Amino acid sequence: MLEDFADRAILFALQSGAQYCDVRAEVVTTDGFLLENGQIEHFTSKAESGLGVRMLADGAWGFYSISNPKSSDELREGVVDATKSALYYAQTKKHKVKLADSKAHVDLVIHRAAREPTTEEMVKLALECDKMIQTKKRIQTSSIFMHYDKFHKYFASSDGSKITQSYVDTIASLSATANESGLSETVSTTEGGRGGLELITEKDTLLMRAESISEKASKLVDARPAKEDKATVVMNPDFVALLAHEILGHPSEADRVLGKEMAWAGGAWWAGKLGTKIGSTEVDVIDDPTIQSSLGCYKYDDEGVLASRKSLVKDGVLVGHMQSRETASLFGTSPNSAMRSTGYSFMPLIRMACTCIAPGNWDPDEMIKDVKSGYLICDMKVPSIDMMRYNWSISCQYAQKIENGECKELLRDVLVMGNAPEFFNSIDARGKDFTVRPITNCGKGDPMQIMRMGNGGPHIRGVATVKSIGN
Repeated sequence: MLEDFADRAILFALQSGAQYCDVRAEVVTTDGFLLENGQIEHFTSKAESGLGVRMLADGAWGFYSISNPKSSDELREGVVDATKSALYYAQTKKHKVKLADSKAHVDLVIHRAAREPTTEEMVKLALECDKMIQTKKRIQTSSIFMHYDKFHKYFASSDGSKITQSYVDTIASLSATANESGLSETVSTTEGGRGGLELITEKDTLLMRAESISEKASKLVDARPAKEDKATVVMNPDFVALLAHEILGHPSEADRVLGKEMAWAGGAWWAGKLGTKIGSTEVDVIDDPTIQSSLGCYKYDDEGVLASRKSLVKDGVLVGHMQSRETASLFGTSPNSAMRSTGYSFMPLIRMACTCIAPGNWDPDEMIKDVKSGYLICDMKVPSIDMMRYNWSISCQYAQKIENGECKELLRDVLVMGNAPEFFNSIDARGKDFTVRPITNCGKGDPMQIMRMGNGGPHIRGVATVKSIGN
């Protein structure tokens, strides 16, 4: 039924004076729960469905969304009003929107889960993880939030696209908090991705992570803070994931490069630097929505553009941005499947799908053995990045001092700082390993849209300032 309304919405927009229209009809269901210290705090179960209609009229955008339309008359009225608003706005708009050409597609895409998730199975797994976390001394709080979300999306456009995509996301977030003598330390992890229970159950993935975060939280109570030091750092893939997200992914979004996000989310320090060297030859950056099981995996974006791997930085040279059909027209290039929205009630924005540093040729252990004095930086925590994505600081969950090629003392409350060009130019090694981590809460836009994606990479080695949080 929603598909029928979507097709009608396009006709209504074109009849009202729009030159282009696309519609997203979506049905999303969510089931999950929060478990703390072995007790279920609450269950979540909800369903949402509706249409998002985007029309281009005389070079200006209009947008209309509706939850569960009841009649064609109701839909027509909303679409006509939105088209008229776009035409009115177009009268004073100086720069008319133009769309780069994009091939129309008719396709049915079903991302099948190897093991369909159920709340019962996830609760059982969560209880096992909780027991694992609480076996370690000093653990005060165990918190586990698990959910699975099923998406059915239909995209249709006046260009002739008719695309249906269905998939499920399975996500588990675990945290362990240790406390002793007034000092608390929390270590957390998020696991899962686009797929079913197999993402968190194969090879006892979640149980192993539960044991690891519990052990680390307990040991961190005895660790000391780091002293301020500009030194060689080896970053593990989980930390690299957030680094890639904040200082490589966001500034590669073409709307930020053009300054269209400046008012609320910032820009990009490398605007206008395409073809310019911005880092060492060890800096290779991609954005790839075709990586299976990543939360940023899809076959078509929310403009119906076929997904493709994008090269953003190659051998230290800035070579590309993430483009929509609108920004691609301004850059004189092709759209590259970067447009997504949180849901039908929002206009799509340029969003990274799975931005990663590509793997290199080093064995991670050899990277560490090659360091006389430095730090192993492990697992993401909290970022702080300036408006141009130039100066950055990211805290890690824990670190270890490296002395003469060996990991020694455990350190807590560690903050890693640098500026983008200096740090990129300092990178001299990338590991052969490669890991994509789930990112569930990236915010962008006004009104704010929270989006899921993947980020990751291998171990990398560079030079940055390490210090204790608060000092």
